[in-house]
Amino acid sequence: MFREYLQEHSLTDVHPVCPFPKATDRAVWNDLSADKRNELRALAAQYRSVDYPVLTARQYMAFARTGDRSAWEKPYFERRRKLIAALLGFCLDESRADLDALADGLWLICEESSWVISAHNGGEHAGVEPTPPVPLPDPDRPYVDLFAAQTAMIISLACAMAGDALDGISPLIRARVKNEVEKRVILPFETRDDFWWMGVIRKDLCNWTPWIVSNVMLTACTWLEDSPRLRALLERGAEMLDRYLDVLPDDGSCDEGPGYWSMAGGALLDCIELLERVSGHRLPFWDDPKLRAVLRFPLNAWLGGPWFVNYADCDAKPDLPGERLCFAGEKLKDPALIALGNRFRGALTRHLEDTPQLWRLLNDLFRSVSEDIGKGAPPDDVWLPDLQLRVVRKNGIVLVCKGGVNEGSHSHNDCGSFMVYADGEPAIVDAGNMTYTGQTFSDARYTLWNTRSMYHNVPLIGGFEQVNGWEHRATDVRALPNGLAMELAGAYPEAAGALSCVREATCAEAGCRVRDEIRLKRPEAVTEVFMLRHRPEIAGNAVVADSIRIVPNGEMSIDIEEIPVTDPRMAQSFPGSLWRACFTTRPATEHALQFDIVRNENEQIR
Repeated sequence: MFREYLQEHSLTDVHPVCPFPKATDRAVWNDLSADKRNELRALAAQYRSVDYPVLTARQYMAFARTGDRSAWEKPYFERRRKLIAALLGFCLDESRADLDALADGLWLICEESSWVISAHNGGEHAGVEPTPPVPLPDPDRPYVDLFAAQTAMIISLACAMAGDALDGISPLIRARVKNEVEKRVILPFETRDDFWWMGVIRKDLCNWTPWIVSNVMLTACTWLEDSPRLRALLERGAEMLDRYLDVLPDDGSCDEGPGYWSMAGGALLDCIELLERVSGHRLPFWDDPKLRAVLRFPLNAWLGGPWFVNYADCDAKPDLPGERLCFAGEKLKDPALIALGNRFRGALTRHLEDTPQLWRLLNDLFRSVSEDIGKGAPPDDVWLPDLQLRVVRKNGIVLVCKGGVNEGSHSHNDCGSFMVYADGEPAIVDAGNMTYTGQTFSDARYTLWNTRSMYHNVPLIGGFEQVNGWEHRATDVRALPNGLAMELAGAYPEAAGALSCVREATCAEAGCRVRDEIRLKRPEAVTEVFMLRHRPEIAGNAVVADSIRIVPNGEMSIDIEEIPVTDPRMAQSFPGSLWRACFTTRPATEHALQFDIVRNENEQIR
């Protein structure tokens, strides 16, 4: 997309730009609504009483020693939150206390040996976790990871927005920041080709590419006064974005889940908007079918209310950037996408709750809510053939089913898994993500319970779970008029003895039906797993859980397991407990299993 355009059009006359008002633009800051001003004042006041955290070598080494990411990340991100609070407080009210706190934060961050978080440190081509992890960073070998790029963006915007006032304290502050940004981020971006996310030495790219490129582009646009150099950097970044687009499927889906859209498709949107701004041209990309599909993906994955399809390492209630969705909808002239974005525009400070997103917060602050010209209802029928994801909605019941492969970025062993939502609430669920640790992206990843197939809505065959690997995938996947069909035998190890495991999941007015036709080399029992949001009760040969009833087509033993949700990230979507209901057959070489998932007042689907 970018390369074809740049062959015909050079990004001529690009110039440095800060897309947000400076502290000296008093009319803009004074014209903010009372609600926004009060929220920013409360944020600034909160952090005035908080010191910048200390960062130590021992905290950094915690990841290499025990797999603990939070020991470093918690104070690291808190520093950046305090700096952002000081910046916004100063821009709003020109407080000397906030200006001094901002200067402190800039100086402290420049003193950090590395802006790369401990989980991403080490290796010649860092970003691929070394074994064993490297305990400490080498300041003389700067690497650009997600958060080195994001840090460069934050401190660069801070210098651009509060520049004259910072110079009033000392011109050395901005000079120091510029030097550190140049050394740690801009020069490596310009001169290195061996960072994996650039797409030169590796082709299996993910959200790292647009996330990093967007932050580096904005960083460069605030500093580089040399127009040819800035143009070359932007064009180099555009080449990386093309490599990223090359690996994206035509259906626009993100195999990391809709929760990653903010830093995948949303970051790609940031890049295009910035290129239009600095070049003064409207880029002709908005009618590109793949880009349109990428930007509409959150709408296709929306289940209603705060809920989204959450395969892989995705939260069931992801915090998506409403302003970015609105902006995408405006560019695509898509009222439903605009309406979805308006639903997700909330408190400004939520952009600081995870990894602090200054760019996102400022976009939200200075862009008014788009006119809601659509109802914003989720689509009733979605088929994403590349992702092999099917969503069907009928009479308040939503069926989600996927084929897929047990490998890839953030994958779980979940080929053929399904979810059911009833009247806007989760009933049969995917447990989703947990707080990242050293184990999350290690050889032990698939020992984590939330990644294992025995905690997804798929069969256990002779006690065997699905296994990880590119060869373990769903085959013969095809969309049905009201659902999805596939062959799942290949997702299991050879030891399971599965000759065939054909799954069909369909949705009707009365509920959903899941059918599994399984043929085995030898007689084995099959256990069908249902991960439930609500506490179930056994009622005869069925299971009742809140508003739904799961009715099998024959007698089976039923076991119920409560799974307390102790992980704080998972608890944001599913506080309390989840429940695992298991229906187990007697051993046989052939199994014809059917489950009707109906409302309590119904017994079966006719």
